[in-house]
Amino acid sequence: MTEGTRAQGPGAPRAGTALLTVLLIAMGVGPLLNYGLSATSDLLIRELGVSAGQFGLLVTVLFVSAAVSSMVIGRLADVLSIRAQLIFNYGGTVLALLVSAIGPAYWTLVVACVIVGPAQVIANPTTNRVIYSAVPAARRSGWIGVKQSGVQASQLVAGLLFPAAALWAGWSGAAAAAAVGVLALLWWSLRHIPPEDPTDWRAVRRVLADRFRRRGVSTASLPLQVWLFAAVAFFSGMGTQATNVYLPLFAVRDHGYSLLVGGLAAGLSGVVGVASRIYWGRALGAGRRPGTLLLLISTGALVGMACMAASAVWTQPALFWAGVVLHGLTVLGTNVVVNAGTMQAVDATRIGAASGTTTMGMYAGFAVGPVGMGAVVELTGGFVLGWILVGAAYAVLFGLALVMVRTGRRPAG
Repeated sequence: MTEGTRAQGPGAPRAGTALLTVLLIAMGVGPLLNYGLSATSDLLIRELGVSAGQFGLLVTVLFVSAAVSSMVIGRLADVLSIRAQLIFNYGGTVLALLVSAIGPAYWTLVVACVIVGPAQVIANPTTNRVIYSAVPAARRSGWIGVKQSGVQASQLVAGLLFPAAALWAGWSGAAAAAAVGVLALLWWSLRHIPPEDPTDWRAVRRVLADRFRRRGVSTASLPLQVWLFAAVAFFSGMGTQATNVYLPLFAVRDHGYSLLVGGLAAGLSGVVGVASRIYWGRALGAGRRPGTLLLLISTGALVGMACMAASAVWTQPALFWAGVVLHGLTVLGTNVVVNAGTMQAVDATRIGAASGTTTMGMYAGFAVGPVGMGAVVELTGGFVLGWILVGAAYAVLFGLALVMVRTGRRPAG
């Protein structure tokens, strides 16, 4: 069966606006907790009486939970129905938000972060699988760009709403309100996915049994490109989350902005990130090679970190806002390139396993970045060295892009 036939088969979802909106929302609900924590970081640090390093550990716990579960979640995404995956994604997010609303206390936030990790990680394999089965090959990159922008739309919503809600009703009120909103989105999303076959629970049990016995689809069978994309996801993820988590705190502490303006900075980065992800997706759809786009992304990301570090040294607000915009324009688009490239590298039977592998790399980077930045801030009392180290991660990303460009030019065989 050809890709075009598969995309248009009688059991495939309809590739329309409603389905694309469902995919965008599915990508956005999972990160609401971590973006909400980041946007209200200064308030929570003072309320909980914790250090910046301890606060960064919260997000690290979240992403460790996601990374550990990503491989088995990727395999489950190949056998669970889309309806079941959406309930897992949205439902896990609701549970995590409600647990975080208890107190708030540091331990409840830790438990919430553990819960939301697997719920967040399933979004990528789920949405990739839908696009692979429902969308003609020529349109997939564009769809990936739009659905990945859901993550930055979540960053925008959290950056604008969580600080205001937390100042009015405290963190507990903000988290509870977000949980109600996610439940409403789940109701809408389930009404806009087409009929499908129910989940084959025997296949689910086989996947879980094989995973516990260290069997199943071997990752050794995945092509080199998938492992390169996993490395790209790791180093870009380190810098992305170190910046996302500490950007509002940096705005408040080093530049003297209010909590609302700190959240606005994160929101602005998210707005730019939405547009950039759509742009990078369209560039891929127009035939640009992933390695070439990653060279552009990593170069811009390096300039952005230079602006961040310089703004801290010379207290220049213009450089700070330039760094915010460059962060959104460049590295926030990396995941579009990774997902589209991964989809091109494997066939339909391995899309979940391949997505799980690259997702594991991404979440491992997400876990390392915030705790590393938090430790640096604790040790040095500032952010300059942290931004320099993020720039070093982007330099490695530049090197990986060069490798991808060179391997892409080699003749077959």
